[in-house]
Amino acid sequence: MALQSATGNVGVVPRELATAMTGIEFLEKLRDGALPAPPFAEVTDIWITEVERGRVVFEAKPSPRFYNPLGSVHGGWIATVLDSAMGCAVHSIMNAGQAYTTVDLSVSFVRPVFADTGLVRCEGKLIHAGNRVATAEGRLWDQAGTLIAHGSTTCMVLGRAS
Repeated sequence: MALQSATGNVGVVPRELATAMTGIEFLEKLRDGALPAPPFAEVTDIWITEVERGRVVFEAKPSPRFYNPLGSVHGGWIATVLDSAMGCAVHSIMNAGQAYTTVDLSVSFVRPVFADTGLVRCEGKLIHAGNRVATAEGRLWDQAGTLIAHGSTTCMVLGRAS
């Protein structure tokens, strides 16, 4: 799948527009390219491939430009992929008029990532959705299905609940 940004469809959706629709509607439009990918997605080579209520999958392409001084992909890039998938899993259950922000992020790294690891997949799944707090978990795998990292997040729900 080509990056949305390869078509130049990169930008920031105004908050008023983003929160005027449900979270699942917003994420589907991001996935389908009807809304621009956020600028960080182009820079980090990550994109949404699957969206359903409470579950979002991202794919990402590691490369040497993400390397740390020891010659492997920086843990911050891995955490970014996990944060995106887990946060979007929370976003997928937001009602129109609601938003969220990350309060806590925990990541456990199981093995290193290199450019030759190839495309990785990250699944974020909702664990709990309350009126004020939502939690999600995520797992990042290589193409062979080997676990690379896993994590969890706690998000604060902003706006009105329905």
